Amino acid sequence: MSTSWDPGHYRRYAAERDRPFVELMARVPRLEPRHVVDLGCGPGHGLRWLADRWPGADVLGLDSSPEMVAAARETAGGGRARAEVGDLVDWARGGAGPGEVDLLVTTATLQWVPGHLALLPELVGRLRPGGVLAMTVPGNMGEPSHTRRREIAARPRYAAHLAGVPTPAAHDPVDYLRVLAGAGCEVDAWETTYLHVLDPAGQDPDPVFTWVSATGARPTLQALPPDLREAFADELRAALREAYPRTEAGVVLPFRRVFAVATRPDPSG
Repeated sequence: MSTSWDPGHYRRYAAERDRPFVELMARVPRLEPRHVVDLGCGPGHGLRWLADRWPGADVLGLDSSPEMVAAARETAGGGRARAEVGDLVDWARGGAGPGEVDLLVTTATLQWVPGHLALLPELVGRLRPGGVLAMTVPGNMGEPSHTRRREIAARPRYAAHLAGVPTPAAHDPVDYLRVLAGAGCEVDAWETTYLHVLDPAGQDPDPVFTWVSATGARPTLQALPPDLREAFADELRAALREAYPRTEAGVVLPFRRVFAVATRPDPSG
């Protein structure tokens, strides 16, 4: 079952969603790349950053969502970067011979690819010697923002409609380090837990639902028929209000992110 993604909804918390990308790129070794690829480019904020940072590079964004690609083309603008609809797995396995990518970036995307640890060596294979893979994924699948959704989805009235619906899954930093090092790379892996303060002005009664309904919960919601979708949404809103109560600062959403930067060795030095 395919999921349609809403760039406008996703951008409701653009600053919070973009911050891990910026902090990931701060750990990338100094490069003068000729060919840069952003896998899962979304609405194109990272794509624009990459094109601005390296204006002489060929910068390509790839995303499976036509809606996101249309937004990315508008965001990047001016022909500074290309955005295309495509499948990440097909792209990873489409290389022949020596890799040609100098910098491969993927943020908040691999968690949607089942068995993506096994795909990492193939992504490394798309890099030229000396090239860099920079990745980050959410590491919060054990938090209420995900566990409450799974608990509600398992109830009989919903479960019959949700078989096979995509759900995100990721691993710990040590797992990414192990696999990427096994692929011959020099690896820097770490994690950060952000404390996102949502809706400090008190205008949204359910800001965590607004967050998750644009990302992790969206495939589940879209898979349900309209009457059950509204009932599910109401149950999830109530569960998230209980799990994330409003404070004087706003609604605090702890969000763990996992990062890795892997450099493919260059035998020529």
